[in-house]
Amino acid sequence: MKLTRRRFGEGMLAAVAAPALAQGAEGDIVVGQVGPFTVLPVPDAPQLNQGMKACLAQVNERGGINGRRVSFFEIDDTYSAEGFVKAFGQALQRRPAALLSPIGSSALSHALNDKLFDQADVIVINAIPGAEALRNPGHPKLFHIRAGDRQQIEKIVAHAATLGIPSLAVVHQDIVIGTSGLKMAQAAAQSHRIEVTGFQATTDKASLAAAAKKASDSGAKAVLVIGSPRFMADGVAELRHAGAGSFVFALSYVPAGLLAKIAGSGARGVALAQTFPNPMGVSLPLQREFQSGMKAAFPEVKQYTSFHLEGYISARVFAEAARRAKEVTPDGVARSLRAMGEYDMGGFRVNFARNNVGSSFVDIGVVTAEGRLMY
Repeated sequence: MKLTRRRFGEGMLAAVAAPALAQGAEGDIVVGQVGPFTVLPVPDAPQLNQGMKACLAQVNERGGINGRRVSFFEIDDTYSAEGFVKAFGQALQRRPAALLSPIGSSALSHALNDKLFDQADVIVINAIPGAEALRNPGHPKLFHIRAGDRQQIEKIVAHAATLGIPSLAVVHQDIVIGTSGLKMAQAAAQSHRIEVTGFQATTDKASLAAAAKKASDSGAKAVLVIGSPRFMADGVAELRHAGAGSFVFALSYVPAGLLAKIAGSGARGVALAQTFPNPMGVSLPLQREFQSGMKAAFPEVKQYTSFHLEGYISARVFAEAARRAKEVTPDGVARSLRAMGEYDMGGFRVNFARNNVGSSFVDIGVVTAEGRLMY
């Protein structure tokens, strides 16, 4: 699918905004983002990009990292494994200390299977999605910030149990995130004595509609949709069309705004796992610093999403590790990440001392009638 002209424009705006970060100079610390700025029909990469730039602009305004300025670049990988390999090679030519928040299970699985990271002098911080296949066994150069799919699904199943739900239908896509997600839901449900039934579908409208109809007619008291962001949004729409008035859950990858656009009023009440705090909240120091950075760098943006905050956090984790590193090289930053223990950003913590997964934070947000999340 192609991006709409407006959404493509948003991606390009993100790519050219904050020019103070774009021009590298000798002595700068270089950081980059390889991501799907085109083709992927959701604004994840541009929003991550804006959050990263907001954070790094704050870092530079405060004197950089130990007196060194940070420069930032982005390269479009067209949401394909082949595109990622090409963009990754182009990124390495700029000799970055780290790449932040790449997107796509296919691209990242391909990179791991082909040992792309083994040959590269770079580390990757915060891969999306949080599939177990990317974490177990994972890779020493790949650091995950967000809680993984297993933690999200376990949180959803536990939440369903507190609501007294005895049965759960799982509408899942016929890709790894979907098939493995079903198994995780079944495993998590055992300790809560919840019956789980799976209904597999492709992205084809007829296939998804059929699976949604079967799930709706199954008698399950709740439905969990697992797959790509667009699959989950379409899945919710088809469930509502099929008459599913039960509890509906989905993973963090589907933006509430996209869900409201695709499912309309059917998005109301859908519960989404969230792996970061509320980006519009004001109670945490992190939330206030993030919003201050976004207002300064992107004053035209009025509503902040979890992807904005995720990009901000990804850049902030890198900046802190680089600040503590003896040498700001990929190896030096990797050693610093593991050595710095628990790092509290003011309400959100990461810790890479034991392994390469930094956070286990999962919350549940409910979509409102206006297409926003209520925590």
